[in-house]
Amino acid sequence: MTNPDWLKTAAQRGGQEPWTLGHVFERYQRIEGLSPEGLAAELACSMEVLQWLSLCRGPRAERFAGDVREVSQRFGVAPHRLAAVVRRVEVMAALVPGPGGEESGGEGPLLLAARDRSPGEEPGS
Repeated sequence: MTNPDWLKTAAQRGGQEPWTLGHVFERYQRIEGLSPEGLAAELACSMEVLQWLSLCRGPRAERFAGDVREVSQRFGVAPHRLAAVVRRVEVMAALVPGPGGEESGGEGPLLLAARDRSPGEEPGS
């Protein structure tokens, strides 16, 4: 497949549209501190394939598995890798909402603490 000259620019613009995988990829790269090349490596695809994927509509909640499978088959990407990227962004958006429901941009990682006892229970009991 020969890539047109406009593909890189279109993929970058796609990252600004919330309904595209490009937008998901932009957010994932911010969350994980990855470059586009790092994301392509995680998806086990070339940069060109990543750019084409960026132009696709993101998976719909009610058809998530089917949408991921269709896009994955079309571009030769492992569906579990693509699904993991999309789900990671969804989880972070739910845990760290910012203005408009977006994850907070670059304010540092989310820190979670776990307790090994119930509230009010004494340490060592």
